[in-house]
Amino acid sequence: MARAILCVLDSFGIGGAPDAARFGDEGGDTLGHIASACMRGQGDREGLRSGPLSLPNMTALGLARAAQLATGKVPEGMDGSVEPVGIFGAASETSHGKDTPSGHWEIAGVPVAFDWGYFPDTVPTFPAELTQAIIREGGVPGILGDTHASGTVIIAELGEEHVRTGKPICYTSADSVFQIAAHEEHFGLERLYRLCETVRRLVDPYNIGRVIARPFIGDAASGFERTANRRDYSVLPPEPTLLDRAVAAGRRTLTVGKISDIFAHQGVSEVLKAAGNDALFDRTLEAMDKAGEGDLVFANYIDFDSLYGHRRDVPGYAAALEALDRRLPELLERLRPDDLLILTADHGCDPTWRGTDHTRERVPVIGLVKGGGSKEIGVRDTFADIGESIAAHLGLAPGNHGTSFL
Repeated sequence: MARAILCVLDSFGIGGAPDAARFGDEGGDTLGHIASACMRGQGDREGLRSGPLSLPNMTALGLARAAQLATGKVPEGMDGSVEPVGIFGAASETSHGKDTPSGHWEIAGVPVAFDWGYFPDTVPTFPAELTQAIIREGGVPGILGDTHASGTVIIAELGEEHVRTGKPICYTSADSVFQIAAHEEHFGLERLYRLCETVRRLVDPYNIGRVIARPFIGDAASGFERTANRRDYSVLPPEPTLLDRAVAAGRRTLTVGKISDIFAHQGVSEVLKAAGNDALFDRTLEAMDKAGEGDLVFANYIDFDSLYGHRRDVPGYAAALEALDRRLPELLERLRPDDLLILTADHGCDPTWRGTDHTRERVPVIGLVKGGGSKEIGVRDTFADIGESIAAHLGLAPGNHGTSFL
């Protein structure tokens, strides 16, 4: 029985979402706009990268052709004439949000058919009764922030005051999140986690998708730096996901990066954490070495989103894509006969777009069955087709949403 390896390139959209206008994202295209910027020298950065976007291994898997299916055109500088060696296509999201849980849950076969709760873009942003409950039940002297903000920016602005007062930095974004930043040493990492568990309970009535612990270190003189000890406290998916079904059938699910947090640790057999795409890729290879017949390896590469998409850093995003592309042969070499590999994304985060929010986009679905041939799967109506295809490949019972493209 073969295995499945599912890699989510966090925020790597390829444009063309049919409902993008409803989200204010009509025309958003993460891959297309990065490729165009690179052709014009706007993706160059001394000591980092220069020239056209170079993704030969993903192009061989069908990335350029997938983007053409999604938008009607091949991204500038990419070769659409390359005949893909495996499965290639695109998928549209049906979930109501363009956030991390919605995208990942739908990939795993469970679209989000309800609306998340969001905090208004006001100052203060959190309801007074919620803030008071956090202070009272969380045992803190108050909170800082109370606004929509970039995590790195607000830590730089308020980190020194946080260390001096002991008040955690609380902020949100256009996503359904409540984020809490605190110093690992002065506030304490375990104390931050306990506070997040309290806040997770307190924000449930507001239908907030995630509470995120954002620990950092450093000082005002040398600068504050977020650490790899981030932890997400998500609500449970509304019904069993691909992970649950795999575990129920006696298979192992090996999750890399933040996957376990996104699924509230439900349906997870083993967690492999790391900081940064390169280290996460190493853990993916490690998970593949551990995975047995019929097992699922599910990885997330977060840097595309957190370091480059939200920060609107085109050269950084382009360089990160090229770095992962250079390492893909290592993963391909570890595939066993009949193993299924899928590379996809959970939403877009176009670094050329206005603001700092995610963008509603179609996502690539590229990969292969080791030893199989080329297959165009078109534009799928839901990300859930990815999960159902993996289920079919692993011999699992079908779920309630989506159709296999295998």
